Order: sequence, then C-alpha cells, then structure tokens
Amino acid sequence: MLRESRVVAGLLLKGVDGVAWNSAIRVENVLQKSSPATAVRQARLIRFRLETVGRPVWKLIKGSDKEVATQLLFAAAIKHSELLKDFVREVVADHVRRLENILSLNAWERFLSDCEARDNNVRAWSAVTRKKLLQVIIRILAEARYLESTRSLRLLPPHLSAIARGALADAGEGALIKIMELQHER
Repeated sequence: MLRESRVVAGLLLKGVDGVAWNSAIRVENVLQKSSPATAVRQARLIRFRLETVGRPVWKLIKGSDKEVATQLLFAAAIKHSELLKDFVREVVADHVRRLENILSLNAWERFLSDCEARDNNVRAWSAVTRKKLLQVIIRILAEARYLESTRSLRLLPPHLSAIARGALADAGEGALIKIMELQHER
C-alpha cells in the first residue's frame, strides 16, 4: 500500500486533528477507496504501522523513491506485527541461511505450531484465517522484494538501501535492521 501510505504519512506530518483526519479519509476519500469503511480500515492499519517508526521515517516514506519508501514501510510492518517479525526472523532467515531458493509453504504450518506453543490463542485461529495471514505475509514479502513474486516464492537476497538503513539506524532501530538483513537471532 505504497500510495496510500504516502498519503497517510502526509496527513501525519501535517499533524491533522481527528476531525481533519476523518474528513480526509471519509469525505475527501484521499485513499481513493470504493467505500468509506474500506478507507477507514486501511487508513487505521497504515497509521498504526507508521506510528511505530516516527516522524523522520514518515518524511522519507512520503518523499523518497519507491525502493526506499517500500523498505521503510516493510520496517514499519515488521514493527507493527509480531507475527510478521517472527516469520521473517525465524522462517525466511532460516531458509536463506540454509541456502534454500524457494520459500516452503510447509514452513508456515510448522511456524504456526511454534506460535501455538508460545500463545494458546493461535490454536483457535480458523483455517481461513491461517490461509489469509499467509497470503498477506507472502504479498508483503514480495512487495518488499524478499520474494521474486507471490507465485514463484523464489527468495531474493536481502538488500537494504543506504538511505533506509541510515534512517532506521538514526531512529535506534539496529535490531530491526538485523531482522531486515536476515541476520538470524533467537
């Protein structure tokens, strides 16, 4: 959601209040969504993600090139979602370390089993929820260029641009940089 994230970053940088936020999302339809409910849901998700990384990163998301903005959005998604963070850290990094070229879908079920051991709530997730979460994670990894595509699941070597790396380092996000560079730590 690069385009939408740039719009939300702009609103956050302007410091709009609740009324102006609501007007921009619902009335002006700045995210260009087919329904106000979709716009509100996406804006909320993007805002929660962006709030994990802070104002200097918002500026880069709004105004930098596609590669830098996408990498910083991936960083925000990782910070926002423990599930995504753990999957990248435990599964993707493990595949790369073992020199595997294709992300194994079987790894998802093993990963969820490990998650169940840590959190009983995971056990209650329906098959549909589990499948949808995998689809979202695969799409995020493909957009962030960790996978060649959502179809091939071919792993690509991690590449963090100097600008994105510098912004994250300046924000004190050394651990996040390690995750994005697939430096496995448990």
